[in-house]
Amino acid sequence: MTMNIYINEKPHVLTAPTTLTELIEQLGLTGKRIAIELNQEIAPRSQYSQITLQENDQLEIVHAIGGG
Repeated sequence: MTMNIYINEKPHVLTAPTTLTELIEQLGLTGKRIAIELNQEIAPRSQYSQITLQENDQLEIVHAIGGG
């Protein structure tokens, strides 16, 4: 089973049911300071492991950049 989602407006194919936590791992973003918007709503970090992505979900992943 494949499923199409969009990450920062680019198509991305998933081959199995995937949570936000699993997607972060697949993208190599574990431990990074990021925020995720799922279908135009901010996804709470505390719920990443409970949110399973669906066909045509639209994700915006933003990296937090520190400065001084």
